[in-house]
Amino acid sequence: MDEITSVFVTESREQLAAMESALLELENSPDDADILGAIFRAAHTIKGGAGVIECNFLVAFTHVVESALDKLRNGEINANADLVALLLACSDHMGNLIGVLESGAEAPDAELQGEGDALLARLQRDWLNAGGADAATHPAAPAADAVLSSGGGVVETDCWHISLRFGPDVLRGGMDPLSFLRYLGSLGSIERLETIADAMPAADEMDPEACYLGFEISFASSADKAAIERVFDFVRDECTLHILPPRSKLADYMQLVMALPEDSMRLGEILVRIGALTQAELEEGLATQNAAALLPPDEDEDSALAAPPPQLGEILVEQKVVQPELVEAAVVKQKQVSDKKAAEARLIRIPADKLDRLIDLVGELVIAGASVNLLASRAGQADLTEATSIVSRLVESIRDSALQLRMVQIGETFNRFNRVVRDVSRELGKDIELVISGGETELDKSVVEKIGDPLMHLVRNAIDHGIEPPEVRAEHGKDPRGRLELNAFHDSGSIVIEIVDDGAGLNRDKITRKAVERGIIAAGQTLSDNEIYGLIFEAGFSTAEQVSNLSGRGVGMDVVKRNIQSLRGRVEVDSKVGEGTRFSIRLPLTLAIIDGFLVGAGEASYVVPLDMVVECMELQDQPRDRNYLNLRGEVLPFIRLRELFELPGARPKRENVVVVKAAGQKAGIVVDQLLGEFQTVIKPLGHLFRNLRGIGGSTILGSGEVALILDVQALAQLAARGEDHAHDTAHGR
Repeated sequence: MDEITSVFVTESREQLAAMESALLELENSPDDADILGAIFRAAHTIKGGAGVIECNFLVAFTHVVESALDKLRNGEINANADLVALLLACSDHMGNLIGVLESGAEAPDAELQGEGDALLARLQRDWLNAGGADAATHPAAPAADAVLSSGGGVVETDCWHISLRFGPDVLRGGMDPLSFLRYLGSLGSIERLETIADAMPAADEMDPEACYLGFEISFASSADKAAIERVFDFVRDECTLHILPPRSKLADYMQLVMALPEDSMRLGEILVRIGALTQAELEEGLATQNAAALLPPDEDEDSALAAPPPQLGEILVEQKVVQPELVEAAVVKQKQVSDKKAAEARLIRIPADKLDRLIDLVGELVIAGASVNLLASRAGQADLTEATSIVSRLVESIRDSALQLRMVQIGETFNRFNRVVRDVSRELGKDIELVISGGETELDKSVVEKIGDPLMHLVRNAIDHGIEPPEVRAEHGKDPRGRLELNAFHDSGSIVIEIVDDGAGLNRDKITRKAVERGIIAAGQTLSDNEIYGLIFEAGFSTAEQVSNLSGRGVGMDVVKRNIQSLRGRVEVDSKVGEGTRFSIRLPLTLAIIDGFLVGAGEASYVVPLDMVVECMELQDQPRDRNYLNLRGEVLPFIRLRELFELPGARPKRENVVVVKAAGQKAGIVVDQLLGEFQTVIKPLGHLFRNLRGIGGSTILGSGEVALILDVQALAQLAARGEDHAHDTAHGR
């Protein structure tokens, strides 16, 4: 794709997301003018951009959708569930058409074309009454007073007048000025056009990448002013646009002539040539304008029109035309719009692969920096050590800034589920409310991209299995409307995502019985609640009575767990019968670089994520069979790395305990040495090692040696289980 098409595809997908979100809101607020306006603007912006790049199949489809939206916005038709469902389907089809454009195909295939034709037929039959599309899209311009009077009369023309000056950077931005004129022609007829090239410099001063074009256009159309303005949405900040409606006052034309940068007489002659004015009207207007220029400011009744907005507001207040608070509100609103445009102008789009390359380079820089620090410490030169410490701090700052570039809010991922919950609940005959919180929580873009599918399965599973039908809920004294929550928050250097439903909860006995039938556990085996609930993630496990197209086939939950584990994450389940179920997914903030705490056991080095380290202490003499200690009155289970990894050699006389905390659970990791803080570039382990217990990845030390990154949460659970086992053994269980 060329650059302009690529930009159009990206921005159109953003517009479609906004359109879908607004359509879902419309179902609950069918008369909200702001929501209706947002939906219409999104569709029109897509149509306008498609016209600019001459994607005719997208323009044709979106034109009819826009017609229905225009009728909806004007109150000619009313929003209901059927119309919203149809418009959502149209939104999906527009996304498919954009996919066709993105693939480089000239037109959609027969199947996709047939789907689009069927949607348009439903729109025409049920909502546009066949043939009403053009009338809905282009409402007639309001009638104007045709009485001609001196200096303030109405010019006898039925055409709009458009004065357009493109900015110098339009061509650099990949925009073709003629494309906008061609698209304007789709709304009506360009009767006359004059090209203005007064801004063009001498040949030796010309910039071949700059645009110097302007146009004066006489345009016949039944479209309204807003529709004409939207033609130029893509270059609105890069052009100067003035639009006068049919039969405008002579004073309006003269004010336009004075506002434009070209010579007034020359512009007036152009207006005469394209039929906007007659020669007599031009002479009268110029004479009136010159006479007004000779008057003192207080005698010129039109001088206020040239005043800046605040001064104009003061004049209107003095003349009791408007109230002071309305002027103040208008000024505030204008400032907000200006601030928003300024903020948008500061944004820049960067391809994700460039960010990934930057993170890779920063990772290599961190490794190289660690090597330099090691050599400097061995050299024992104070100046060199100080210089390398400064470099290390700068590298750390670069690392944090680079990682921050990839951090995105998870709210965009959450918002996709509004549509999922709506469609799936309707398919199942359920009424379910989706509540989203913590959408502003940020995490690495790569994590966001990979967590979407597991979340999708858990949400659909909650709707299908978790939340009961309305009549069943009513029988049990519950609100017939179910509730599904998506929540995200930071906790101990990780992000926790929760999927919570208020459904029937997991049936402990049913899960146990099914697990015994499948041979997953032995009959009579004693398991904790968490262990029993964890069985639902076993491959092929399902307690669904019926297989549906949503869930119940015995596949999926094991994939959910595996995908989450591939992100160095963990999923936990908590459930209460009759009250609901909570799935908690704990993920690292980033998959690239972390602060680590380096420890040693035997000849090997290990890295503990620094944000999980609570404290370090020396391990006092402990009986060999005891795997817990007294931490200021608190029982702290611990695990020895030497024993866990079966490291050779005798235990040293002095051992240390690293106290860690993961998922609210404290544990101790016994090591031989404490080696200090260390910036860790995470290198994934190969598939051969992905099922290793207690290992979350690897890294390269400054010496070039490989160190393993510990999975603290898994080790904490192992330590807790070891303590429980020792306790049961001591009591003869």
